[in-house]
Amino acid sequence: QVQLVESGGGSVQAGGSLRLSCAVSKYFVSINRYCLGWLRQVPGKERERVVSVDRDGKTTYADSVKGRFTASRDNAKNTLYLEMNSLQPEDTGMYYCAAVMGSCSADWRYWGQGTQVAVSS
Repeated sequence: QVQLVESGGGSVQAGGSLRLSCAVSKYFVSINRYCLGWLRQVPGKERERVVSVDRDGKTTYADSVKGRFTASRDNAKNTLYLEMNSLQPEDTGMYYCAAVMGSCSADWRYWGQGTQVAVSS
């Protein structure tokens, strides 16, 4: 069983920054076998993939966040990060950490509870 716990959300003004963290359950040893990712959801809209980070650390970003967001993973610490800069009101939403074994093209298998991000203009 993989457990994911997000932290670091909050409220900022447009142009500000936040750093999200996702702690992966310590009971799960081989985090390096998993694709990890961040997704976000706004009420009334479908959940959107923000970024995926494959087992080798290769990142794939949504066009809407390219150049502003940076994701990284620390397999030794079982943690996934998302550095968000130049935040805009449209970045507001619930941010979820997700994981799936193997390829990032597979459907996400495990989810965290989410952390809220609110960006005011």
